[in-house]
Amino acid sequence: MNLVLFSPDETARPLPRSDSRAVHVLTVLKRQCGEAFDAGLINGPVGRGTLLAIGAEALTLSFAWGGPPPPPEPVTLIIGLPRPQTARDILRDATTLGVAAIHFVLTEKGERNYARSSLWTTREWERHLVAGAAQAFATRIPEITHGNTLMETLEALPSATQRLALDHYEAAASLGAVRLSPNAHVVLALGPERGWTAGDRASLHAHAFALVHLGPRVLRCETAVVAALTLVRAARDRP
Repeated sequence: MNLVLFSPDETARPLPRSDSRAVHVLTVLKRQCGEAFDAGLINGPVGRGTLLAIGAEALTLSFAWGGPPPPPEPVTLIIGLPRPQTARDILRDATTLGVAAIHFVLTEKGERNYARSSLWTTREWERHLVAGAAQAFATRIPEITHGNTLMETLEALPSATQRLALDHYEAAASLGAVRLSPNAHVVLALGPERGWTAGDRASLHAHAFALVHLGPRVLRCETAVVAALTLVRAARDRP
């Protein structure tokens, strides 16, 4: 936890000592009364928190905030709904790397029962976004949708985007060779763990997606997300 994150309403009340952030401040950062630590408001500024008092049940904190955060990274992910543990890894790591939105979609080969996992029904997914942002020393967390179909998500995309879909079997071009405009908003689609169907590919082509690959090796979905986001960032920085 490189940055201790709070929602705005949490900053106005004591922090229970049972909260993982209180444990972190006391036992990892080893802060005493009067000492400060790095803090952030979710989707807001970074600043400093100060430990004012250590009570038997809660910590009393004060905060001083800096300027607004930078805008979200102009990258949107569309991912065929994976098994819950894979989704947890993607939520955390994609947030750490920086994306504007992640849409977990229902596809023809996808397992629809995954949508009924407690990850989604209890809003557990929010915790993984916060963990990813805290790791990155950032406050921005992406927009999340889950349970919509691939077609519904494609039809809702903004028009001014550069669209790429990873496909291990039919793509002719490597993502590493794609040239990206430094200011383009990139939409990157990854299939479910069983891959795209012909119908999925037809929908992607109909919505102006180009198929690209990550090389000859078959990667886990969570690994492919990290590799693809790294290549997209490198392509933006390429002269």
